[in-house]
Amino acid sequence: MTSIISIGILNLLIAFGLSPLFEGVARKLRAIVHSRIGPPVIQPYYDVLKLLGKEEIHPAGIYSARLLPWLCFGITGTAALLVPMGTTYAPFEAFGDSILFVYIVTLIAVTLIMAAAASGNPFAFVGASREMMMHLTVEPVLVITLITAAMNARSFFMGDMVNWYYYRGPTISMVVAAIFLFLALQAQVGKLPFDIAEAEQEVMGGLFIEQSGPQYALLRWSMMAKQIIFASLFVQIFIPWPRTGNLAIDILIHLVKVMVLVIIICLIDVVNPRLRIDQAVKYYLSLVFFSLGGIALAAIGA
Repeated sequence: MTSIISIGILNLLIAFGLSPLFEGVARKLRAIVHSRIGPPVIQPYYDVLKLLGKEEIHPAGIYSARLLPWLCFGITGTAALLVPMGTTYAPFEAFGDSILFVYIVTLIAVTLIMAAAASGNPFAFVGASREMMMHLTVEPVLVITLITAAMNARSFFMGDMVNWYYYRGPTISMVVAAIFLFLALQAQVGKLPFDIAEAEQEVMGGLFIEQSGPQYALLRWSMMAKQIIFASLFVQIFIPWPRTGNLAIDILIHLVKVMVLVIIICLIDVVNPRLRIDQAVKYYLSLVFFSLGGIALAAIGA
């Protein structure tokens, strides 16, 4: 029990404590690519603290809008407890597997959509509808890749997937699943060319246009943590090497791999224009179709 609590606290510290730092590194890299000095890497911490201290402004008569950012923050923390982050198992693995993780991730999207819809702003409605369309086309890719790993490991628990792949070594089906999950990460974390639901130049921030103060801080913080959660999921299940057996060193190795993946996501973000919603939907529907090949390969033991 003590181990579960300590690993759980560690996961939350990584997801919420380090995610602004990783976001700051990404911002700095984006500035360098654009030939700018950019903000300091700890600027996201300042932004969150400043927003937490500001006054909240709510849409008149809509009380659910005040609770949804807190709910989104709590659900994101639950998702962090279902993913191994440098360990061979997730803290809440005894309470839920990858199927529960998919439901939790879906709830994060639902709370964002509800928060935008509750604001009453037409731009927020557009952002909410785009978020719904993107989620319905991107989420199947995550489900299919996790099913591929589960079929290989004969288990839906992420710890079993990590250990099976670590000891079994690379297989064709897992490589295929890793490729398609990587192609879906950009949309899962809301980065260009798939930040269509937010799209400041088109819908003025979309989902977040009516958010302010602590509520906006919680939503932004949740999105930063979501990036770390998905990056951790990817590197831990599909790139589980190396492993030393020393918890501190393994966590450090994990953080380095996550940082490399965040940098790659940032570079893709900075060099690509935003796609139209119809282009993004067509792209991810094709990914859903071709990612099924991973399941077929896993079924024949490849």
